[in-house]
Amino acid sequence: MCHYCGCRQIPLIKEFIAEHESVTDAAGDALRALDAGDHAKARALTLDMQTVLLAHWKGEEDGLFAVMSTDPEYADYIAALTREHRELAAFLSMADLSSPADAQTFREAMDDLHHHIAKEEDGLFPASLTALTGDEWDLSIKAWRTAHPDGELHAPG
Repeated sequence: MCHYCGCRQIPLIKEFIAEHESVTDAAGDALRALDAGDHAKARALTLDMQTVLLAHWKGEEDGLFAVMSTDPEYADYIAALTREHRELAAFLSMADLSSPADAQTFREAMDDLHHHIAKEEDGLFPASLTALTGDEWDLSIKAWRTAHPDGELHAPG
């Protein structure tokens, strides 16, 4: 992932990236649980992932995505990211990880998730530095706070 543009120091982007890391850590643990045949643990980790992802997606879509998608330069890119959110949400909500087919689809979905995250962290987040106005950052932060009522943005550090 990029470390050049400085977007990782923006509190909102820092929170999105922390959520990405939390989800990918849980995904790795779930995959290891599947490899060990511990379907209950894999399912519990998947439920944890869903909880984080639902708030994360709401914060992204109602904030950063909403303000950036008004620019035709980003609209299709963001529409594709939103579609990927919906596809993963639908799969995770019905996946039976004890099913070999669903377990394989889960593995593929986690690989797709890594690619999705890269599209955000290496593409959209750096672009936000120059694309958003102060008011748009404020709207994006407000959306994150609404999606995370118990959360607080942390200053860079």
